Amino acid sequence: MMLLRAGALAIVMILAQPVAATAQDESVVSVSELLADGRAFAGATVTLEGELVGDYGFRRDATMWTQLNDDPYARNPLVDSGRRAGANVGVGVRMPASLAEGLDPPGGYRRKGPLVQLTGTWRFHDPDRGGESYLEVRSLIVVEPGRHIDESVNWAVLPTGLVAVGLAAALWLLRRRAER
Repeated sequence: MMLLRAGALAIVMILAQPVAATAQDESVVSVSELLADGRAFAGATVTLEGELVGDYGFRRDATMWTQLNDDPYARNPLVDSGRRAGANVGVGVRMPASLAEGLDPPGGYRRKGPLVQLTGTWRFHDPDRGGESYLEVRSLIVVEPGRHIDESVNWAVLPTGLVAVGLAAALWLLRRRAER
């Protein structure tokens, strides 16, 4: 009977191990938390969520480097909300090039990059990479695809700008006449 209980306990522990690892990986850490105390996360498995921005730097070693921004603009670009919400906050990420296959282009001017969830190992001041801190990605989930950002003319602002330019020109002409 004791042997049966020990066997059942071993099976439960073996089956529970992947569940525990999955539960640990599911807690998303913000980039701000990670950067506030990078040493505390050194070598740990972390999950980050944010927008891929900049460019995709594919390397000869079959890896790809890019930037993951985790700030209010990753979910709500400034042109959509019209409100400033602080600075950009991001970290470098390195992943197998195969994970990047089929990704929408990264975010940049007039483009919102894909919103992704990345899980991997936090490399804090990695001596093999010249002291770089980055996330060594093992898995990637696309939460929201990238998209084009429309920055059309704001017609409500145009007349105000034209009036300001006209006023500046009139003041400049008046000043020139007064100097003569």
